[in-house]
Amino acid sequence: VQLQASGGGLAQTGGSLRLSCAAPGGTVSNYVMGWFRQAPGKVREFVARIGWSGRNTEYADSVKGRFTISRDNAKNTVYLQMINLKPEDTAVYYCAAARTLSRLAGDFGGWGQGTLVTVSS
Repeated sequence: VQLQASGGGLAQTGGSLRLSCAAPGGTVSNYVMGWFRQAPGKVREFVARIGWSGRNTEYADSVKGRFTISRDNAKNTVYLQMINLKPEDTAVYYCAAARTLSRLAGDFGGWGQGTLVTVSS
């Protein structure tokens, strides 16, 4: 499945954004869905993932309590609601799909171009 992330932009510290992940031509309900991010000069890191039904979620410690991953299988879309944003959240955010409950980037595929989130201080 090929995925398209959108919704990024510029936010101030303490602000919020909601990212969306669509799968044109695919079906997200068949997959565990995850969000990852990559800041300039850093490796891609796990942010959050959600199970097939939407009840099994996991978050990176750095975003726990601030980010919420959700999915609407009827709309074939996955979301990442981000609140209380911090400058260290600045990164390109990617969504990806997996066949297993994992937080390892190597278990995920369908990476699109990502969407840039910039948080100003």
